[in-house]
Amino acid sequence: MGEQEKLKIFDDNKKLIGIASRSDVHRIGYWHEAFHCWFISNEQGIDYIYLQLRSKYKKDYPNLLDITAAGHLLADETIEDGVREIKEEVGIDVNFKELIKLGVIDYCVVQEDFIDKELANVFLYKIENSFDDFTLQVEEVAGMVKTKLTEFAQLWSGEKDEIEISGFRIDETGQRRNIQESVNKEKFVPHQVAFYKEVIQKIQEQVS
Repeated sequence: MGEQEKLKIFDDNKKLIGIASRSDVHRIGYWHEAFHCWFISNEQGIDYIYLQLRSKYKKDYPNLLDITAAGHLLADETIEDGVREIKEEVGIDVNFKELIKLGVIDYCVVQEDFIDKELANVFLYKIENSFDDFTLQVEEVAGMVKTKLTEFAQLWSGEKDEIEISGFRIDETGQRRNIQESVNKEKFVPHQVAFYKEVIQKIQEQVS
């Protein structure tokens, strides 16, 4: 996605103050809107959460595990338009009405030359799909994995240092390669721990 994309920007009181380019939004650190969708499934009574493996070509956080599908909402888009991110990134057609709204969670990640202050419209989608149904946008997404929701929660609560993930990645030749490995927090996009915990709590409320 281009650095010149136009995004709505908000002040610290979450009041709309105008429009700015994506590059300025992250350079100056304006609050802006994002769309997040976490996929979960239940298999033999066990809840799993799905994570995308970000492409190594991504400017931000390459090669790290992240929200199943997420992206910025452009200046002329509504929250409902966010479902395009799901179709674009992971190739699953989802109707907005099928999503479970988890609320707006704001979070802030500050690095040397990058300030990401997002008002994230967070949703949950319960899938019946298998990994075969995912078609990844390889410039953005290099793979798709799942992990047990209980273990994901234990990782962010500090009860576990590592969790098991399984799924697939697309290699240099475009072939799918199976992934089965243990990962720690370092393998995830560094959203605030409080953000992960809040998301997990809201998801657990929906599946319990």
